[in-house]
Amino acid sequence: MIIGIDGNEANIKERVGVHQYAFEILWGLYKLQDINNPESEFVIYLKNTKNADLPPQKQGWKYKIIRGGRLWILTRLMPKLLLSEKIDVFFSPNHYLPLFINKPLVCTIHDLGYLDFSGQFKKNDIWQLKYWSAISIIISKYIICPSRSTREMIVRHYPFAVNKVKIVYHGYDYDNYNIRIPQKLVRQVADKYRIRKNYILFLSTLKPSKNIEGLIEAYSTLKNNGDRHLVIAGKKGWLYERIFKKVKELGLEKDVVFTDYISEEDKRGLIRGSVVFVLPSFWEGFGMDILEAMACGVPVVVSKVASLPEVAGDAAVYVDPYNIDSIAKGIGKVLDMSTNERKRMINKGLKQAEMFNWKKSAAETLKVLTEAGK
Repeated sequence: MIIGIDGNEANIKERVGVHQYAFEILWGLYKLQDINNPESEFVIYLKNTKNADLPPQKQGWKYKIIRGGRLWILTRLMPKLLLSEKIDVFFSPNHYLPLFINKPLVCTIHDLGYLDFSGQFKKNDIWQLKYWSAISIIISKYIICPSRSTREMIVRHYPFAVNKVKIVYHGYDYDNYNIRIPQKLVRQVADKYRIRKNYILFLSTLKPSKNIEGLIEAYSTLKNNGDRHLVIAGKKGWLYERIFKKVKELGLEKDVVFTDYISEEDKRGLIRGSVVFVLPSFWEGFGMDILEAMACGVPVVVSKVASLPEVAGDAAVYVDPYNIDSIAKGIGKVLDMSTNERKRMINKGLKQAEMFNWKKSAAETLKVLTEAGK
Protein backbone atom coordinates (compact mmCIF):
# COMPACT_ATOMS: atom_id res chain seq x y z
CA MET A 1 0.00 0.00 0.00
CA ILE A 2 1.29 3.45 -0.93
CA ILE A 3 0.22 6.24 1.42
CA GLY A 4 0.54 9.84 0.25
CA ILE A 5 0.80 12.58 2.87
CA ASP A 6 0.73 16.38 2.72
CA GLY A 7 3.83 17.15 4.79
CA ASN A 8 3.80 20.95 4.58
CA GLU A 9 2.42 21.60 8.06
CA ALA A 10 5.44 19.80 9.49
CA ASN A 11 7.95 21.41 7.14
CA ILE A 12 8.28 24.79 8.84
CA LYS A 13 10.81 26.07 11.35
CA GLU A 14 8.57 27.63 14.00
CA ARG A 15 6.16 24.81 14.73
CA VAL A 16 3.23 25.19 17.10
CA GLY A 17 -0.07 23.38 17.50
CA VAL A 18 -1.12 21.80 14.20
CA HIS A 19 2.44 22.06 12.86
CA GLN A 20 3.85 20.17 15.85
CA TYR A 21 1.15 17.53 15.51
CA ALA A 22 2.00 16.97 11.84
CA PHE A 23 5.71 16.76 12.67
CA GLU A 24 5.21 14.20 15.43
CA ILE A 25 2.84 12.07 13.35
CA LEU A 26 5.32 11.96 10.47
CA TRP A 27 8.08 10.80 12.80
CA GLY A 28 5.73 8.30 14.45
CA LEU A 29 4.71 6.77 11.11
CA TYR A 30 8.35 6.70 10.03
CA LYS A 31 9.36 4.73 13.13
CA LEU A 32 6.44 2.34 12.77
CA GLN A 33 6.94 1.62 9.08
CA ASP A 34 9.35 -1.28 9.39
CA ILE A 35 7.86 -2.57 12.64
CA ASN A 36 4.10 -2.66 12.14
CA ASN A 37 3.56 -2.40 8.41
CA PRO A 38 6.69 -3.24 6.40
CA GLU A 39 4.72 -3.46 3.16
CA SER A 40 3.50 0.14 3.35
CA GLU A 41 5.28 2.85 1.42
CA PHE A 42 4.98 6.57 2.13
CA VAL A 43 5.27 9.52 -0.22
CA ILE A 44 5.47 12.89 1.53
CA TYR A 45 4.50 15.84 -0.68
CA LEU A 46 6.12 19.22 -0.02
CA LYS A 47 6.07 22.58 -1.75
CA ASN A 48 9.47 23.64 -0.40
CA THR A 49 12.81 21.95 0.25
CA LYS A 50 12.66 19.45 3.11
CA ASN A 51 13.82 20.72 6.50
CA ALA A 52 16.70 18.77 8.04
CA ASP A 53 14.71 17.70 11.11
CA LEU A 54 12.06 15.80 9.14
CA PRO A 55 12.60 12.02 8.93
CA PRO A 56 15.36 11.15 6.47
CA GLN A 57 14.48 9.53 3.18
CA LYS A 58 14.85 5.74 3.02
CA GLN A 59 13.38 2.78 1.16
CA GLY A 60 9.61 3.05 1.44
CA TRP A 61 9.77 6.66 2.65
CA LYS A 62 10.38 9.35 0.06
CA TYR A 63 9.71 13.04 -0.47
CA LYS A 64 8.41 14.73 -3.60
CA ILE A 65 8.90 18.46 -3.96
CA ILE A 66 6.20 20.16 -6.03
CA ARG A 67 7.00 23.84 -6.10
CA GLY A 68 4.13 26.26 -5.69
CA GLY A 69 2.63 29.08 -3.71
CA ARG A 70 -0.87 30.15 -2.77
CA LEU A 71 -3.58 27.47 -3.10
CA TRP A 72 -0.83 24.90 -3.67
CA ILE A 73 -3.12 21.99 -2.81
CA LEU A 74 -5.58 22.91 -5.55
CA THR A 75 -3.27 24.30 -8.22
CA ARG A 76 -0.21 22.05 -7.89
CA LEU A 77 -0.82 18.99 -5.71
CA MET A 78 -4.28 18.03 -6.95
CA PRO A 79 -3.37 17.88 -10.67
CA LYS A 80 -0.30 15.81 -9.81
CA LEU A 81 -2.29 13.32 -7.74
CA LEU A 82 -5.00 13.15 -10.38
CA LEU A 83 -2.79 12.58 -13.40
CA SER A 84 0.44 10.86 -12.46
CA GLU A 85 0.83 9.78 -8.84
CA LYS A 86 0.28 6.13 -7.92
CA ILE A 87 -0.98 6.08 -4.35
CA ASP A 88 -3.65 4.02 -2.58
CA VAL A 89 -4.75 6.58 0.03
CA PHE A 90 -4.03 10.23 0.71
CA PHE A 91 -3.74 11.79 4.19
CA SER A 92 -3.79 15.45 5.15
CA PRO A 93 -2.94 16.21 8.81
CA ASN A 94 -5.07 19.36 8.55
CA HIS A 95 -8.52 20.41 7.31
CA TYR A 96 -7.57 20.84 3.65
CA LEU A 97 -7.89 17.96 1.20
CA PRO A 98 -7.45 18.04 -2.59
CA LEU A 99 -10.97 18.13 -3.95
CA PHE A 100 -10.98 15.94 -7.05
CA ILE A 101 -8.82 12.84 -6.94
CA ASN A 102 -9.96 9.28 -7.41
CA LYS A 103 -8.39 7.95 -4.19
CA PRO A 104 -9.61 7.40 -0.62
CA LEU A 105 -8.99 10.53 1.45
CA VAL A 106 -8.32 10.98 5.16
CA CYS A 107 -7.92 14.31 6.96
CA THR A 108 -7.48 15.49 10.53
CA ILE A 109 -10.07 17.97 11.81
CA HIS A 110 -8.54 19.52 14.91
CA ASP A 111 -11.58 21.53 15.98
CA LEU A 112 -14.53 23.48 14.60
CA GLY A 113 -14.27 26.45 16.94
CA TYR A 114 -14.49 28.83 14.01
CA LEU A 115 -18.16 27.86 13.58
CA ASP A 116 -19.18 28.77 17.13
CA PHE A 117 -16.68 31.62 17.64
CA SER A 118 -16.47 33.24 14.22
CA GLY A 119 -15.75 36.66 15.74
CA GLN A 120 -12.36 35.36 16.88
CA PHE A 121 -11.09 34.94 13.32
CA LYS A 122 -10.28 37.14 10.36
CA LYS A 123 -13.07 37.11 7.78
CA ASN A 124 -10.93 35.67 4.99
CA ASP A 125 -9.76 32.83 7.25
CA ILE A 126 -13.34 32.06 8.28
CA TRP A 127 -14.44 31.55 4.69
CA GLN A 128 -11.58 29.20 3.93
CA LEU A 129 -11.95 27.25 7.18
CA LYS A 130 -15.71 26.99 6.94
CA TYR A 131 -16.16 25.93 3.34
CA TRP A 132 -13.00 24.00 2.58
CA SER A 133 -13.30 22.07 5.86
CA ALA A 134 -16.93 21.23 5.06
CA ILE A 135 -15.90 19.92 1.65
CA SER A 136 -13.08 17.87 3.21
CA ILE A 137 -15.54 16.34 5.66
CA ILE A 138 -17.87 15.45 2.79
CA ILE A 139 -15.28 13.87 0.48
CA SER A 140 -13.14 12.09 3.09
CA LYS A 141 -13.47 8.38 3.75
CA TYR A 142 -12.37 8.86 7.35
CA ILE A 143 -11.83 11.88 9.58
CA ILE A 144 -9.30 11.79 12.40
CA CYS A 145 -9.97 14.09 15.35
CA PRO A 146 -8.05 14.52 18.64
CA SER A 147 -10.86 14.29 21.23
CA ARG A 148 -14.40 13.17 21.97
CA SER A 149 -15.32 16.82 22.24
CA THR A 150 -14.18 17.52 18.68
CA ARG A 151 -15.94 14.40 17.42
CA GLU A 152 -19.21 15.53 19.02
CA MET A 153 -18.82 18.95 17.46
CA ILE A 154 -18.21 17.47 14.00
CA VAL A 155 -21.24 15.21 14.27
CA ARG A 156 -23.40 18.06 15.60
CA HIS A 157 -22.62 20.23 12.58
CA TYR A 158 -22.32 17.39 10.04
CA PRO A 159 -24.53 14.47 11.17
CA PHE A 160 -23.81 12.49 7.99
CA ALA A 161 -20.18 12.10 9.14
CA VAL A 162 -21.03 10.12 12.27
CA ASN A 163 -19.49 6.87 10.98
CA LYS A 164 -16.44 8.56 9.47
CA VAL A 165 -14.93 10.11 12.58
CA LYS A 166 -12.09 8.32 14.38
CA ILE A 167 -10.68 9.68 17.65
CA VAL A 168 -6.89 9.60 17.85
CA TYR A 169 -5.51 11.45 20.86
CA HIS A 170 -2.31 13.50 20.59
CA GLY A 171 0.77 12.71 22.63
CA TYR A 172 3.85 14.44 23.97
CA ASP A 173 7.60 13.92 23.76
CA TYR A 174 8.57 12.19 27.03
CA ASP A 175 12.29 12.52 26.31
CA ASN A 176 12.02 16.34 26.26
CA TYR A 177 9.22 16.97 28.76
CA ASN A 178 9.80 15.37 32.13
CA ILE A 179 10.79 16.17 35.71
CA ARG A 180 14.48 15.54 34.93
CA ILE A 181 14.91 18.80 33.02
CA PRO A 182 18.11 20.31 34.49
CA GLN A 183 17.88 23.42 36.64
CA LYS A 184 20.78 24.86 34.65
CA LEU A 185 18.49 25.05 31.62
CA VAL A 186 15.70 26.58 33.73
CA ARG A 187 18.05 29.34 34.90
CA GLN A 188 19.43 29.95 31.40
CA VAL A 189 15.94 30.37 29.96
CA ALA A 190 14.87 32.68 32.78
CA ASP A 191 17.96 34.82 32.22
CA LYS A 192 17.43 34.86 28.46
CA TYR A 193 13.92 36.30 28.79
CA ARG A 194 14.76 38.48 31.81
CA ILE A 195 12.44 36.68 34.19
CA ARG A 196 13.58 37.74 37.66
CA LYS A 197 10.81 36.31 39.83
CA ASN A 198 8.71 33.19 40.26
CA TYR A 199 6.26 33.13 37.39
CA ILE A 200 2.84 32.07 36.20
CA LEU A 201 3.06 30.69 32.66
CA PHE A 202 0.78 30.87 29.65
CA LEU A 203 2.19 29.18 26.56
CA SER A 204 0.37 28.98 23.24
CA THR A 205 -0.28 31.01 20.10
CA LEU A 206 -1.46 34.57 20.78
CA LYS A 207 -5.01 34.69 19.41
CA PRO A 208 -8.50 35.46 20.75
CA SER A 209 -9.56 31.88 21.48
CA LYS A 210 -6.87 31.57 24.14
CA ASN A 211 -8.51 34.22 26.35
CA ILE A 212 -5.21 35.88 27.18
CA GLU A 213 -6.92 39.19 27.95
CA GLY A 214 -9.01 37.40 30.57
CA LEU A 215 -5.86 35.89 32.05
CA ILE A 216 -4.18 39.30 32.26
CA GLU A 217 -7.21 40.76 34.04
CA ALA A 218 -7.28 37.82 36.45
CA TYR A 219 -3.56 38.25 37.15
CA SER A 220 -4.10 41.94 37.91
CA THR A 221 -6.52 41.00 40.71
CA LEU A 222 -4.28 38.44 42.42
CA LYS A 223 -2.95 39.42 45.81
CA ASN A 224 0.77 40.18 45.76
CA ASN A 225 0.84 39.82 41.97
CA GLY A 226 3.94 41.97 41.92
CA ASP A 227 5.83 39.11 43.59
CA ARG A 228 5.44 37.01 40.46
CA HIS A 229 5.73 37.61 36.75
CA LEU A 230 3.05 36.57 34.32
CA VAL A 231 4.95 35.08 31.39
CA ILE A 232 3.06 34.98 28.09
CA ALA A 233 4.99 32.76 25.72
CA GLY A 234 4.13 31.99 22.10
CA LYS A 235 4.20 33.38 18.61
CA LYS A 236 1.75 36.02 17.45
CA GLY A 237 -1.25 34.51 15.70
CA TRP A 238 -4.00 36.94 14.71
CA LEU A 239 -6.09 39.68 16.33
CA TYR A 240 -3.55 39.80 19.14
CA GLU A 241 -3.09 43.58 19.41
CA ARG A 242 -5.61 43.91 22.25
CA ILE A 243 -3.48 41.65 24.43
CA PHE A 244 -0.64 44.18 24.54
CA LYS A 245 -3.16 47.00 24.92
CA LYS A 246 -4.66 45.29 27.97
CA VAL A 247 -1.26 45.12 29.67
CA LYS A 248 -0.76 48.84 29.18
CA GLU A 249 -4.29 49.69 30.33
CA LEU A 250 -3.70 47.84 33.60
CA GLY A 251 -0.21 49.25 34.11
CA LEU A 252 1.43 45.83 34.12
CA GLU A 253 4.31 46.48 31.73
CA LYS A 254 6.89 45.60 34.41
CA ASP A 255 5.05 42.48 35.56
CA VAL A 256 4.10 40.77 32.28
CA VAL A 257 6.85 39.21 30.20
CA PHE A 258 6.27 38.42 26.50
CA THR A 259 8.73 35.97 24.95
CA ASP A 260 7.28 35.62 21.43
CA TYR A 261 8.00 32.25 19.77
CA ILE A 262 10.33 29.99 21.74
CA SER A 263 12.31 26.96 20.63
CA GLU A 264 11.54 23.47 21.93
CA GLU A 265 14.65 23.61 24.13
CA ASP A 266 13.66 26.93 25.69
CA LYS A 267 10.06 25.79 25.98
CA ARG A 268 10.81 22.84 28.20
CA GLY A 269 13.01 24.93 30.48
CA LEU A 270 10.36 27.64 30.67
CA ILE A 271 7.62 25.16 31.58
CA ARG A 272 9.74 23.37 34.17
CA GLY A 273 10.60 26.63 35.94
CA SER A 274 7.02 27.91 36.28
CA VAL A 275 4.97 27.71 39.48
CA VAL A 276 1.71 27.13 37.61
CA PHE A 277 0.68 26.68 33.98
CA VAL A 278 -2.56 28.40 32.93
CA LEU A 279 -4.63 27.82 29.79
CA PRO A 280 -7.97 29.69 30.14
CA SER A 281 -9.13 29.07 26.55
CA PHE A 282 -12.69 29.44 25.31
CA TRP A 283 -12.21 26.14 23.48
CA GLU A 284 -9.46 23.71 22.52
CA GLY A 285 -9.40 20.80 20.10
CA PHE A 286 -6.88 19.10 22.39
CA GLY A 287 -4.27 21.18 24.25
CA MET A 288 -0.84 19.56 23.88
CA ASP A 289 0.86 22.11 26.12
CA ILE A 290 -1.17 20.87 29.09
CA LEU A 291 0.35 17.41 28.71
CA GLU A 292 3.84 18.86 28.52
CA ALA A 293 3.28 20.95 31.65
CA MET A 294 1.93 18.00 33.65
CA ALA A 295 4.80 15.81 32.44
CA CYS A 296 7.25 18.46 33.69
CA GLY A 297 5.73 18.36 37.18
CA VAL A 298 3.92 21.70 36.93
CA PRO A 299 0.34 22.14 38.26
CA VAL A 300 -2.14 23.25 35.60
CA VAL A 301 -5.15 25.57 35.67
CA VAL A 302 -7.43 25.15 32.65
CA SER A 303 -10.90 26.02 31.41
CA LYS A 304 -13.60 23.45 32.00
CA VAL A 305 -14.63 23.48 28.35
CA ALA A 306 -14.40 21.37 25.20
CA SER A 307 -11.56 18.82 25.20
CA LEU A 308 -9.60 20.14 28.18
CA PRO A 309 -11.22 17.89 30.81
CA GLU A 310 -10.44 14.89 28.57
CA VAL A 311 -6.77 15.82 28.52
CA ALA A 312 -6.27 16.95 32.10
CA GLY A 313 -8.63 14.51 33.85
CA ASP A 314 -8.64 14.99 37.62
CA ALA A 315 -5.14 16.50 37.57
CA ALA A 316 -6.15 20.14 36.95
CA VAL A 317 -7.83 23.05 38.66
CA TYR A 318 -10.75 24.00 36.45
CA VAL A 319 -12.05 27.52 35.83
CA ASP A 320 -14.78 29.32 33.92
CA PRO A 321 -13.08 31.20 31.04
CA TYR A 322 -15.93 33.75 30.97
CA ASN A 323 -15.45 34.66 34.64
CA ILE A 324 -12.35 36.67 35.58
CA ASP A 325 -12.84 35.93 39.28
CA SER A 326 -12.97 32.20 38.56
CA ILE A 327 -9.65 32.35 36.68
CA ALA A 328 -8.04 34.36 39.48
CA LYS A 329 -9.34 31.98 42.17
CA GLY A 330 -8.09 28.98 40.21
CA ILE A 331 -4.59 30.41 39.96
CA GLY A 332 -4.71 31.51 43.60
CA LYS A 333 -5.73 28.01 44.68
CA VAL A 334 -2.53 26.57 43.25
CA LEU A 335 -0.34 29.39 44.58
CA ASP A 336 -1.76 28.91 48.09
CA MET A 337 -1.33 25.13 48.17
CA SER A 338 0.69 23.54 50.93
CA THR A 339 3.76 21.52 49.95
CA ASN A 340 1.86 18.25 50.32
CA GLU A 341 -1.15 19.50 48.34
CA ARG A 342 1.14 20.63 45.53
CA LYS A 343 2.94 17.27 45.50
CA ARG A 344 -0.36 15.42 45.24
CA MET A 345 -1.46 17.56 42.31
CA ILE A 346 1.87 17.13 40.55
CA ASN A 347 1.71 13.34 40.97
CA LYS A 348 -1.80 13.29 39.50
CA GLY A 349 -0.51 15.26 36.53
CA LEU A 350 2.41 12.90 35.95
CA LYS A 351 0.06 9.92 36.03
CA GLN A 352 -2.43 11.61 33.67
CA ALA A 353 0.27 12.52 31.14
CA GLU A 354 1.40 8.89 30.96
CA MET A 355 -1.88 8.04 29.22
CA PHE A 356 -0.81 9.89 26.07
CA ASN A 357 2.11 9.26 23.71
CA TRP A 358 2.97 9.84 20.06
CA LYS A 359 3.81 6.19 19.38
CA LYS A 360 0.22 5.23 20.18
CA SER A 361 -1.09 8.18 18.15
CA ALA A 362 0.94 7.13 15.11
CA ALA A 363 -0.12 3.49 15.39
CA GLU A 364 -3.80 4.42 15.52
CA THR A 365 -3.35 6.84 12.62
CA LEU A 366 -1.68 4.14 10.56
CA LYS A 367 -4.58 1.80 11.31
CA VAL A 368 -7.07 4.37 9.98
CA LEU A 369 -5.01 4.96 6.84
CA THR A 370 -4.63 1.24 6.19
CA GLU A 371 -8.39 0.68 6.55
CA ALA A 372 -9.09 3.61 4.22
CA GLY A 373 -6.77 2.25 1.54
CA LYS A 374 -8.26 -1.27 1.44
